[in-house]
Amino acid sequence: MKKYTIIFFLLFVYSLFSQKPNYTVSKERLLRNLKELSEFGINKNNGNDRVAYSDYDIQAREHLKEYLKNLGLKVEVDYAANIIARKEGTNKKLKPIIFGSHIDAVPNGGHFDGPLGVIAGIEALETILDRKIITSHPLELIVFTNEEGGVFGSRALAGKLNNDALRVKTASGFTNGEGVDRLGGNQKRIFEVIKSSNDYHAFVELHIEQGNILNKSNVDIGVVTGIVGLKWWDVVIEGFANHAGTTPMDERKDPMITAADFILLVRKVISEVPGNQVGTVGKIEAYPGAPNVIPGKVKLSLEIRDLDENKIDFLFSEIEKKAKMLASKNETTISFSSIDINASPALMNNQIQSLIIDSANQLNYSFKKMPSGAGHDAQDMAIIVPSGMIFIPSVDGISHSPKELSSDEDVYKGANVLLNTILKLDEEKF
Repeated sequence: MKKYTIIFFLLFVYSLFSQKPNYTVSKERLLRNLKELSEFGINKNNGNDRVAYSDYDIQAREHLKEYLKNLGLKVEVDYAANIIARKEGTNKKLKPIIFGSHIDAVPNGGHFDGPLGVIAGIEALETILDRKIITSHPLELIVFTNEEGGVFGSRALAGKLNNDALRVKTASGFTNGEGVDRLGGNQKRIFEVIKSSNDYHAFVELHIEQGNILNKSNVDIGVVTGIVGLKWWDVVIEGFANHAGTTPMDERKDPMITAADFILLVRKVISEVPGNQVGTVGKIEAYPGAPNVIPGKVKLSLEIRDLDENKIDFLFSEIEKKAKMLASKNETTISFSSIDINASPALMNNQIQSLIIDSANQLNYSFKKMPSGAGHDAQDMAIIVPSGMIFIPSVDGISHSPKELSSDEDVYKGANVLLNTILKLDEEKF
């Protein structure tokens, strides 16, 4: 009996000392750097106008590049204008672990959507340097170009760009091609940045949730299971335009009535199927659009999002079938045209999800597995590299607004989980 007691004791001691330590970042430095970045583009509403390719964007990028160079990191700008800061590992044969996000904002946006992942990534690197932590893999922080205007930088790396994307005019007034050149990239050589699974070991992105699930349930960390796909359609309902005062109600062929029925139908079909799918009619226009004219035509938008592309297609077919019946009942017609803005669902890597959970558990943070309802750079990176995503709560679920906020403590917790996940990835094989 004594022999077994000694064995169990030795096993306990071994397990205790063989565990990797949990590292924490400098909370003060993290919050200071996040605040400093927010000053580039801040407006009178306390929002941020640092749209991609703007002067504010250029100034912020120069600030970050200088900071990263002062840490002794190798800093480059690729042809897609992504900023890449690299710390070498001890094994030159290993592929880099990459992490990061974006710093561009929507007009009058917030200070956390994107910058959180970039500043926390910088803080992870700085902590690793301060603590003299050795990694076998190289580590690379990526500041992606123009996420808000179509996840441009990550799409370039994933090989999902085409020449049309370079000609798209952005909120800054510049096309993507012009903007890339302004930021130090090269639109003529942009397709040379395309990467494959041979180039990276793993990718992880820290981001605010931009929803109210974590905040409402008082959970520290969101472990993202996947990023939903989305599909858009233009919807056109046609009836017969006529005088609003002289046409009896029972003789009208009013497409606005069908439009009202259609909006309620979308809600009904989406809500009746189990799952987290969402459907939205976000735009409506009546023609000719006069108070005293029964419309002859109504145009609407339709968007459906879910983690399962087959479910998106099923929901649309149900909506389309039932909408045609509604239109016929109202003596109108309805047609649907798919818009080429579709994004496929992206599942996050199960191993990386487990590492994020391990990091949260070891730091005594609560966590919840959840899908992301918004698109992110990780969605495109998942095409070429095992990817994971970490969420922290958004106060009241507000984002893309000057009122966008995450607490100092949640920012700190997210950065700690990111740091420890990066270090765990250094020992993980895929």
